Amino acid sequence: MIKQNKRFSNTVRIALAGCLTALAVGVQMYAATHKASVKQAGRDVAPVMLASLKPTAVSDTVRSHLKFAVDSLCRVDDPHHSLDAFFSELDWLSRGADTVVTIVHIGDSHIQAGYLSGRTMRLMHQQYGNAGRGWVSPLRITKTNEPADYFISTVVKEWTVGRCIQSAPKTSVGPGGIGIHTVSPFVDFDLSVTPVNGAGYEFNRVVLYRGERSMPMLPSASFTDPAEVSRSHTPSAPDVVTDTFYIDCLADNLQLQTTRRKEGTDSLLPAASFDNLYYGFSLTNGASGILYHSIGVNGAMFVNYTNDSYVKKLALLNPSLLIVSLGTNETFGRRFSTVELSEQVTAFVSLARKYMPKAAILLTTPPECYKRVWVNKKRTYIRNENTERAAKAITTVAGEEGIAYWDMFATTGGKGSSKDWFNGKWMGRDRIHFSKDGYTEQGTLLFKALMNLKIERER
Repeated sequence: MIKQNKRFSNTVRIALAGCLTALAVGVQMYAATHKASVKQAGRDVAPVMLASLKPTAVSDTVRSHLKFAVDSLCRVDDPHHSLDAFFSELDWLSRGADTVVTIVHIGDSHIQAGYLSGRTMRLMHQQYGNAGRGWVSPLRITKTNEPADYFISTVVKEWTVGRCIQSAPKTSVGPGGIGIHTVSPFVDFDLSVTPVNGAGYEFNRVVLYRGERSMPMLPSASFTDPAEVSRSHTPSAPDVVTDTFYIDCLADNLQLQTTRRKEGTDSLLPAASFDNLYYGFSLTNGASGILYHSIGVNGAMFVNYTNDSYVKKLALLNPSLLIVSLGTNETFGRRFSTVELSEQVTAFVSLARKYMPKAAILLTTPPECYKRVWVNKKRTYIRNENTERAAKAITTVAGEEGIAYWDMFATTGGKGSSKDWFNGKWMGRDRIHFSKDGYTEQGTLLFKALMNLKIERER
């Protein structure tokens, strides 16, 4: 009897060891499979968990100061769970994975200013890690407003500027919705992050996006940090090639200048063989975390981004989440139509899905604003009723397309809220745009809306 018990015990030990071995092999196979699938998606995620996953926590200090904001509506609606894959990537970051999760946020002047998206970006970096400043456009060179956290300058004075809002853009436009062209035989760029607003956005990798026939660039002689350059020789998208600069240390500035030298030789190519067209830069720091590309063009509407060539270029940024904040400019048209707006939103979503099939899409609605009218030969301001109609159209399309939306119109007070915005000095003098603080509040609400949905899903 004792011998039989020993044999039984040995059998149990052998079986238990076999189970443990099988479990270990299974975990390794899952890790390898996950890593391979993520690499295939263009994101190299290390399948090593450094910490157990904890529920997303949003600090009580991350709150809006808008008394008229409706806190219960500060959530993203996503009945079809289209954001689940994106939230899973955030979970990997929470567990300590060495990876980068990319967000692309496009819009109009509300986004070009950089305050709304910049606030959301900062909060995402605090929550999940800072992988870099992301996309920066040479907006100041085009003689328009530029976000306050970076600065791009050049000695070249004459530029032809193409914008996606032009009925026939004067140049090809890049991922940032603009392009700048010059006939100058020499081009330089001085790129820097600003000391205060750009703090924390130092970079060690810069990607320059330029036209296929543009002069490539090298660090100028005044740039003393060691840097290596890698050029692409074939277009990644229509008329887009890149120069990538690897810097040995984190830097807050980079000076570049064009070169006509044929790569690998001492011979110079003729200046006439080049057509100098440039789009912008992407700044990263080599760390894991969120890479948030903010792209805004003053006056932009859905129809301006709904272009096959443009969306192919936007897809080069490889987003896990595409946030679209448009709809305000459409509401000022004399013949505003919710049917036409809905068709334009649907057309853009269709293109985005075609060229960015792995990206989740989040639509946001425009907040209420005023419009200027003449009453008894006097100019006055009235509530822009079309913003409410636009918000309804956008949320309806989102439901029909099975994608997520955030109803900023409702969250920020809904019907009649423009009076509260203006009286509280959250809105600008034109009563269409908002103050810096107003945009910052909106960016806070967008971040909380995303996190509130994520917390809800975790529960």
